[in-house]
Amino acid sequence: MKFFTSLKFALLLAVITSVISISAYSDGVSGLYALVKRRMPSHSNAFIFNLSTTASSDVDTFKMRDASHDEGNTNAKIYIECTTISACARGLYTYVTEFGGVDIWWTGSRLDQLPHKLPIINEPITRSAIVPYRYFFNTVTFDYTTAFYTFDDWSLLLDWLALRGVNLPLAWVGYEHILIEVFREVGINDAEIAGFMSGPAFQAWNRFGNIQGSWTGDLPTQWINDQFALQKQIILRMVELGMTPILPSFTGFVPRALHNLYPNASIVNGSQWAGFPSIYTNDSFLEPFDPLFANMQKSLIDKQIAAYGSVSHIYTLDQYNENDPYSGDLTYLQNVTSATFASLRAADPEAIWLMQGWLFYSDETFWTTERVQAYLGGVPGNDSMIILDLYSEAQPQWERLSSYYGKKWVWCELHDFGGNMGFEGNFVNVTAEPLRALTSPGSSMVGMGLTPEGMEGNEIIYDVLLDQAWSPTVIDRTLYVSSWASRRYSVSDLPSSAVNAWEILGATVYSNRDPSSQATLKSILELAPALSGLVRTGFSPTLVFYDTNTTIVPALWMLIQAGYESKSLLNIPEFKYDLVDVTRQLLVNRFITLYETLVATYASNSSSSATIATASQPLLQLLRDLDELLLTNDYFLLGKWIGAARHLSYGNASYAAFLERNARNQITLWGPTGEINDYASKQWGGLVGGYYMSRWETFVDYLVGTKATGTTYNATAVANAMLEIGEQWNSQTWGLTVGWETVGDSWSVVQALATKYT
Repeated sequence: MKFFTSLKFALLLAVITSVISISAYSDGVSGLYALVKRRMPSHSNAFIFNLSTTASSDVDTFKMRDASHDEGNTNAKIYIECTTISACARGLYTYVTEFGGVDIWWTGSRLDQLPHKLPIINEPITRSAIVPYRYFFNTVTFDYTTAFYTFDDWSLLLDWLALRGVNLPLAWVGYEHILIEVFREVGINDAEIAGFMSGPAFQAWNRFGNIQGSWTGDLPTQWINDQFALQKQIILRMVELGMTPILPSFTGFVPRALHNLYPNASIVNGSQWAGFPSIYTNDSFLEPFDPLFANMQKSLIDKQIAAYGSVSHIYTLDQYNENDPYSGDLTYLQNVTSATFASLRAADPEAIWLMQGWLFYSDETFWTTERVQAYLGGVPGNDSMIILDLYSEAQPQWERLSSYYGKKWVWCELHDFGGNMGFEGNFVNVTAEPLRALTSPGSSMVGMGLTPEGMEGNEIIYDVLLDQAWSPTVIDRTLYVSSWASRRYSVSDLPSSAVNAWEILGATVYSNRDPSSQATLKSILELAPALSGLVRTGFSPTLVFYDTNTTIVPALWMLIQAGYESKSLLNIPEFKYDLVDVTRQLLVNRFITLYETLVATYASNSSSSATIATASQPLLQLLRDLDELLLTNDYFLLGKWIGAARHLSYGNASYAAFLERNARNQITLWGPTGEINDYASKQWGGLVGGYYMSRWETFVDYLVGTKATGTTYNATAVANAMLEIGEQWNSQTWGLTVGWETVGDSWSVVQALATKYT
């Protein structure tokens, strides 16, 4: 494909429009009125927002009351005064949820179901955030979840964020457009740049300096231009809704060609990442104390300001995310951060450096307290940097590192790796622990945030953290779960069985205190089949930490009972989603027992090829049943993921094929030859039946064959067979033999499978 055209023209063309559009909303509440009109059109004149300029509060605060007759227009019912736009958005959310009984979800907004006659407030309500910052996004969320988002998708997500009070979101989209301009300025040609950029589903790790290049083909011009245009829409909406976007900066990772262009520049090679071949890793790193670094930093930030306006002074910059520094010398580490921060401040005198603190956990052996203190110590003062304690709910680093030695930091819930889908949560940790951290002696904590790698279910455990950011006392789990479920299934006379189902889940799978499984669970059916090593704890666990029969089973039957008691529930997308989701969890949990039975049968000296074939049948049938279930709901379709990717091609066949290769590879091989195979696997209809089924059938055939011939099991041969299946599947095109739409009826399939597997 032709690489990069008309980038400078596209950049300049957007400048005036972008700046004017953003400034139109930056000082007022027009964005909130637009949100109301967008999500609650029948109540577009029912709310008054007043951004107070005289409030003395130093924290985000809103006051909410019934509107008087002489305020606003005659239709105004609710008056919300606030110290910030974000506080007003949170006030609106408080009203629609606590008084209106409706909510907005990842699966869609139900705010349009707000009662026609708005409930009155009676006594005024005043609430404040307990932290200045409410953060959202992991750098890799931009690939595992939003890689192929349109602005409609972003619009829903940004409204979800704003209403829940998020005011500090990461904003990575379109970064490559400006970075390419910077590379060109220093003399790197398009072919050399093309060899550095990674594919649309893998850009986060290129931004981190983990990988370079693309095994799915060069990054097309259309992608670069379209993402840049999308970013301008995203930034504008974020600012309208009272959020401060965290913008990218120049990290120092550069194409290898820079070595030749600047032979005297201080350029070192980064480390190999995740077993990738050197052509795709060992990224070149321009050290920050080289003068060229500061020049490239200023160029990039200047171009961002020209494109988006002066909308933020907070910049994300991660240099050693799963990358080893060139040296562990304390002075070297301090010089790196000192020069990096100086480059930011030279470009923006008010710059604040934000970084993910994942490195301090993932490579704790290297990042001793002395090295961390030296690294952070290179940044002057304590107000110049914000650190995301990325995995606070399971592996907090703030205590080990003495509240980051005074630097500001954010308590974060990571929870999800690679977009895993299994039920899990630790309600106590995400409610009580942030308060403990905030009130600990010498605490420099300034925020609470969500940093999931992917957004695939378990929505309740994310909601509660953002709600805790507005409560000075620990949220009561029982009351919270009941209220949450009632909003999720907003029908008159909601059956108690629906709430009871969630109370069971809240008290069990979402109250996980097992220290070995503090993350979303992955099912072993998504992993490449093998005789051992599939059932595990620790990182990306597969071992189920709860008793399925006393948790998932009764919860599922209660939801089914609720469906019979209130037929209107079957018209609620979230209820149908949850029916499928809970049934999905039931089946994948049952799969473990069937797998263990198959392995035990194979290991038995008395088994035969026939007994192995017999033992495999329930396992293979479960996969068929699971695929049938998932295909009934739009939110569990492989076709939705691939369709979203191909849709961005606007009919360009070769571009659509490129996007599909990226979409397929990420959720399967994740690399040219399965370097981090199945890390981002999914339980999706079409993926279970079309990919996992093929692998398990091949595995079973191999077991049957070796037993029949008396051949010793060869793990390498099995792994090679699985890789071959992956490579074949990655080269396919969706939609040629399989449709894009749902198949079957969730309600009937759920009941049948509940009967079969309980």
